[in-house]
Amino acid sequence: MSAACHSPARLSISCSSSVPARPLRVAVVGGGPAGASAAEALASAGAQAFLLERSPGGAKPCGGAIPLCMLDEFSIPLGLVDRRVKRMRVLSPSNLAADFSRALPPGAHIPMLRREVLDSFLRSRAAEAGATLVPGLVTSLSLPAGPTDPYRVHYISSGGDDGPSPTRSVLEVDAIVGADGANSRVAREVGAGDYTTAIAFQERIRLPEKEMEYYDDLAEMYVGGDVSPDFYGWVFPKCDHVAVGTGTVAAKPEIKKLQSGIRARAGPKIAGGRVIKVEAHPIPEHPRPRRVVGRVALVGDAAGYVTRCSGEGIYFAAKSGRLCGQAMAKEWRLTGAVTEAGIRRGYLRRWDDEFLLTFRFLDLLQRVFYGDNAGREALVEMCADEHVQRRTFDCYLHKRMAPPEPWADLQLLWRTAGSMVRCSVLGKEVQRLRRLEMLQPRF
Repeated sequence: MSAACHSPARLSISCSSSVPARPLRVAVVGGGPAGASAAEALASAGAQAFLLERSPGGAKPCGGAIPLCMLDEFSIPLGLVDRRVKRMRVLSPSNLAADFSRALPPGAHIPMLRREVLDSFLRSRAAEAGATLVPGLVTSLSLPAGPTDPYRVHYISSGGDDGPSPTRSVLEVDAIVGADGANSRVAREVGAGDYTTAIAFQERIRLPEKEMEYYDDLAEMYVGGDVSPDFYGWVFPKCDHVAVGTGTVAAKPEIKKLQSGIRARAGPKIAGGRVIKVEAHPIPEHPRPRRVVGRVALVGDAAGYVTRCSGEGIYFAAKSGRLCGQAMAKEWRLTGAVTEAGIRRGYLRRWDDEFLLTFRFLDLLQRVFYGDNAGREALVEMCADEHVQRRTFDCYLHKRMAPPEPWADLQLLWRTAGSMVRCSVLGKEVQRLRRLEMLQPRF
């Protein structure tokens, strides 16, 4: 690589604390929903946004479900949606099923997309707003000596088969948005702290036409120790295939065994399918200790914005990127500077006010219900309750915490306690039968 690289090219700036006589310059590292949304927000506000993505043609392994409100809020064209899921089925360790279709509001659905399609669209829209797309791998950051000195982003531009050779370059900017995923280089460079990550493993399986019809508008989620000790497995429909996967924090070395578990549970419904792609990727378990360091802000997976229990991250990535970009652009327009205090006030405070309660609630649900098969059985039994389904869809589809219904919520609490008691016996029996099955001789 070094032989093919040239001396660093430098894009320089000088910073000023007065009302700006020049545009704000921001490096956005990572071209997924978080980075693309940040770059679009910055460019739309008149900033010079440089969107660095190391593999524009890549695709993150992802279930691909987004809330219905995201279509309007982020102006996602309907043509990008592969499937409109109207039936959601959750299956317990004993394969008891809770069908969510009863409580889905009329006309509502869960859009399913492929990440490579969505990400490419969002990057293109950022470019149309004025952002500069930079195919390249960020290798390091040089931190400023003072509050008005620039950050220096060191990167290697991507070289294609017919394009120029890779080139080492340096980009000088006023601020940085780190949208480069769970293994964020930006977070490491600024000392944002570590966090626990899970691994998501997914196979894209192309099914025969008849089997694919079964998943036309159906998504399935499986819970059980055979699928994941601390998460769930999924079968989500896409344009011409299904995404079949699982995730775990506690049993990363066993991920392929767990993937075999979800395939076995789906069984004949995916029989005869052909694997067309295998993917794996880390996902965060909780927010990073520091999400803003100086004039560097983390968004999306880099900040830790993936909910526990549900594993949702696409909407929160795009939302955090947009909020961050808007906050930086507003502070620059008003004061001629971007500061840590300003980013915290304009981005983090708004984010936490809107979403912190949701993240804490889903963290609590995971702790209560995902620890063993008894809890998982109780979770599925609870999911069969129409009140639970209605409140779940209110929260998920529209990204707002449903208002309390004291009497109905109290009844739900009582029914949940009963489920936990009943399912403790059932869960232990399921675990006993699984152990016996593993001891059966194989011929």
